[in-house]
Amino acid sequence: MRIRLLGPTELRAADGRGIPVPGAKRRGVLALLALEIGRCVRVERFYHLLWDEAPPAQAKAVLQGHVAALRKHLTGTALTVETRSAGYLLTGDPEAVDVHRFRALTAHAGEEPDDGAAAGRYGEALRLWEGDALADLPDTELRRDLAGRLEHAHEQTVHDWTERLLRIGQGATALPVLEQQLHTEWLQEPTAALLVRCLHQAGRPAEALRLYHRSRSGLATELGLRPGPTLQAALATVLADERATAGHARAPDRAEPARPLPRPAVRPLPRRTPGFVGRTAELGWLDRACGAERPDHALAVVIGAAGAGKTATVVRWAHTAAGGFRDGHLHHDLRGFDPAHPSDPAEVLGRFLRMLGLAEAEIPEDRARRGALYRELTAERELLVLLDNVRSAADVTELLPAGPRSATVMTSRNSLEDLIVTEGAALLRLEALPETDALDLLAQVLGERRLAAEPAAARRLAGLCDHLPLALRIAAARLAAQPSWTVGQLIAEVEDERTRLPALDALGGVSVRSALNLTLRRLPPAAVRLVALLAVAPGPEIDVPTAAALLAAPPGEARRALGALTAHHLLTETAAGRYGRHDLIRLYGRELLDADPPARRHRALVRLLDYYLAAAGAGAGLLQPHLTEFERPVAFPPPVLPELPDVRSALDWFRAEEPTVRALVAAGTAAGEDERSWLLAFLANCLYFGAGQLTDRLDCLRHGLAAATRTGDPAARALLEAATARALSGKRRPAAALVLARRAEERTREHDGPAQIYAMGVLAVALADRGDLAEALRLSDATVRRLDELGLNRAGAAVLSNAATLANLSGEGPTALRDAREARRLLAPYPHATFHLLALVEEAQALRLLGRVEESERAWLEAAARCRASAARHLEAAVEQRFADFLLSTGRPAEAAARLRTAVELYGELGDTGSAAELGARAAAIERELPPQTATERIPRAARIGRSARTA
Repeated sequence: MRIRLLGPTELRAADGRGIPVPGAKRRGVLALLALEIGRCVRVERFYHLLWDEAPPAQAKAVLQGHVAALRKHLTGTALTVETRSAGYLLTGDPEAVDVHRFRALTAHAGEEPDDGAAAGRYGEALRLWEGDALADLPDTELRRDLAGRLEHAHEQTVHDWTERLLRIGQGATALPVLEQQLHTEWLQEPTAALLVRCLHQAGRPAEALRLYHRSRSGLATELGLRPGPTLQAALATVLADERATAGHARAPDRAEPARPLPRPAVRPLPRRTPGFVGRTAELGWLDRACGAERPDHALAVVIGAAGAGKTATVVRWAHTAAGGFRDGHLHHDLRGFDPAHPSDPAEVLGRFLRMLGLAEAEIPEDRARRGALYRELTAERELLVLLDNVRSAADVTELLPAGPRSATVMTSRNSLEDLIVTEGAALLRLEALPETDALDLLAQVLGERRLAAEPAAARRLAGLCDHLPLALRIAAARLAAQPSWTVGQLIAEVEDERTRLPALDALGGVSVRSALNLTLRRLPPAAVRLVALLAVAPGPEIDVPTAAALLAAPPGEARRALGALTAHHLLTETAAGRYGRHDLIRLYGRELLDADPPARRHRALVRLLDYYLAAAGAGAGLLQPHLTEFERPVAFPPPVLPELPDVRSALDWFRAEEPTVRALVAAGTAAGEDERSWLLAFLANCLYFGAGQLTDRLDCLRHGLAAATRTGDPAARALLEAATARALSGKRRPAAALVLARRAEERTREHDGPAQIYAMGVLAVALADRGDLAEALRLSDATVRRLDELGLNRAGAAVLSNAATLANLSGEGPTALRDAREARRLLAPYPHATFHLLALVEEAQALRLLGRVEESERAWLEAAARCRASAARHLEAAVEQRFADFLLSTGRPAEAAARLRTAVELYGELGDTGSAAELGARAAAIERELPPQTATERIPRAARIGRSARTA
C-alpha cells in the first residue's frame, strides 16, 4: 500500500489501483500522518489542519472517527496507525509515501556526481507529481503552509533538474515544464533564465531573445528593476552563439548613474509614478488653480475612487510647479482611510513645525497651540502644501498655510464639500481614465501591435478595469507575462472572477479588489497570509524580523514572502531590507484579516507586541542595562530579532521604527493589552532619550501611562509616571515633572524594589530642577541607602550617576568624583551606556572643581569621543556645550568656540534650532573677542577637526 499526496490525496494498492479516501477532513488526517510518518502527530496539530483555530466541541470524537476509518483501509498492509498519549503515529516504510520518496530521490540526485544519472533521478522525482499537492484538503492556514513548502521544493527540483540537463546538452527536455512554471510565476528570474538557456540550446535563439526582452519589460513595468545577474548571464550565453540572429540581439541595459534630486527649502517631493499617462486636462486645471497665476490662498481638492491615480496626478503636477514656490513645499500622507492608524492632525502639525525649523522643545503639546504657531510661521511664507488621503475637512483646516501666496493641494476619496463652503476650495473630481488614455496605458506594457490585433477585446478589458490605472497595470502585467494568451482569454478570467466576487461598480473600488485577488492567487501561502497580517502593523514600513514575527515563521520564509509581495507590486522596497505599502494594499489586507476569527486577529497583534517588546528590550539593555530588571517573558518569542550589537545600531533601529513603536503602544492600549503596552512604552523611553525625540517620547509615554493605570498595578503606574516626569523635564516643564515624580514616589512601597529605586531617583532630579537642592540631596542619599539594601548593582550606576550630578551642583567635588567613578565601575562592561557617559561627564566636572584641570580635560575628551561612537547626538551636543564651558574657564576661548560650533551643528541635525541659535550667538560673541589671526585661521581648523572626528 502506498500513499499519494502529490496530486489527489489517495491510497494506492500494490497493483497501482487507486483507493479514494472520502471527505476532505479524512484526507487531511491521512496526509498529516503520512507527512510525519514515524513521528507522533499531536491532536492539536490535527485540529489546526482540519478547523484552523476554531475546532468544534466534538472535534476529538470526529478525529477518532476518521482515524478508525483509516485503520480499516490499512488493515493487512505494512502501514498501521497507532495511538499515543499525545496523538497518533503512522508506522511503516517512509518511501511508501510519495512525498518522502520525492525527497529521497532529490537528495540522492543532489549528491550524484554524474550529471546524466542525477538528471534521471530528478526526472523520476518530478514524475511523482500528478497535480497540486494537498489541494483536496480543508483550506486552512496549516494546509496552505504545508502545500507551499512542497510547491517550493518542486520548483527548486525543476531548476536543479534543468541545470543537469543543460550540462549534458538536453535542455530542450525541460522546456514544457519550465514554460508551465513560468506561466504560474511569471516574474521569477531564475525560471526565465533557465528557459532562455534551454531555448538557446534547443536551437531556438530568436525565441530565447524574445523571452529575455519580455522578462526584462515585465520587471521594468512591475518592479522598476533591471534584469539581475542570472538573467543577464543567460542572455550573454545566447549572444555569444553565432546562431543568434544579430537583428534580435540587444545588450543588457547598463545602470545609469543616479542624478541628485533638487533640494527644496523644506523637504523633497515624493517620487513621480513611472509610466504616467494622460491627465492633460487635469494637470492644466491644477496649473490654473494653484500654479503661477493662482489666486491668493489657493486651495485645490482632488477627489476620486481608490486606484484612480489621484496621488500620481498631483505629484506629477507638483514636480513641474514646485519652482514657483519661493519657500519650498510640505507633504504628508494623512492615511485618512487607513482603518488601523490614520494620522493625527496634531501629530502632522508637529511634523510640519519641525520641518519649518522649530526645535522639539519649542513645539506645544496641544493641537490648538500647534495650529496657532503653524499659522504664525507660514504667514509670510510662499509654500506648496500637499496633503494626501484626507478623510474629512476637520482633519486639515489647521494644516492650511496662512500665507496668501501659498497653495494647498489635497487628495481624498470623500467630496470634502465643507471646504468648498468654508475655505472656497476648488474641486476636481478625478474620474477613471478616458478610453484612449486607458488603452495607451495598456499599450505601454503590451505594445501597440498586440492591442491592434484585438481592438474590441482591448476596449472590453479596459472597461472591466473601470479604466482605473492600478487595475489596468495589473491586468496588462499579467498579459505581458503570458505572450501566448489573447486579451480575450484574460477577459474570460476577469469575468469569471466577477461571478465569484463583488461586481465591478461605478466607484471602481471593486475593480481594484478584483485585480488584487487575481494577483493574490499567484502568491505562495505565506505571502498571502502576510498581506492580511500586515494590516496589524500600524507603521508605514516593515522589515524581515517584523514579518517573521507576524507569520510566526523563520526569517528565510518571511524574506521569501516579502520578496513575493514585492515582485507582485504589493510592496515596495524603500531601503535595503525595509518595505513600504500603498494605502490601497493596507485596506485590502484589512478586508482579508477581517475574515479571520477575532481571536486570531488579536493573537497577531499580541505576536507583534511581543516582538517589539523583545527588540526594544534588547536595545534598551544596551543603553541602560539596569532596565533588564523590568523585562518579562513573552508568550510568543520572536523567530528573529534585529541585529543590535551596540548602542549605535540600537539607536539607528529605533529611529527607523519609532513611528511603529508609538502607534503600537496606542493600538495595544486600545485592544486591552495593557501589560504589554505599558512595558513597551517604558522600555522605549531610554531609546527616545538617546535618539533625541522628546515630543514623540511624551506622546508614547502618555499611552503607556493609561495602560499602566488600567492594570491596577501600583508599581507599573509609578514607573510610567516617573518616566513621564523625566520626559516633561526634557520639554522644560519642571513644575509638571515634579508633580508627577512625587506621585510616582508616593505610590511605591518597599516591596516594589527596582520600581521604588527608579521613582526615588527621578524625584531627586526633579527636585534639583526646581531648585530644591537640599531636599534632592537628602532623597539621593536615601536612594543610595535603599539601593545597598536591595543589592541592585546595575540600577546603582544610574542612582550614583544622578548623585554625582547633585554633588557637583552643590560644589562637593570629592563626593561627586567618588560617586561618578563608582557608577562607571559598575557599568564597565557597557562603555557606551547612557549612565556610563553621564557619569563620565560628572567625573570631568568634579575633577575641574578639584582643580585637576589636565585630568578633567582628558575626561571631557573621552566623553565626547564615546558619544560620537555611540551616535547619541543629543547627549553629544550637551557634552560639547559643557566642554566649551570648561575650555572658557581655563582661558582657551578659540577652542571653546570650536566646540560650540560642533554643538550648533549637532542641535541643527536634531532640529533643535533654538539651542543651535543660542549657542551660535555665544560662539560668535567669543570669536569677536579673539585676535584676528586666531579668529580667521585657528577656529575654522579646530571646527573642521571637531566635525571630521564626529563623522569618522
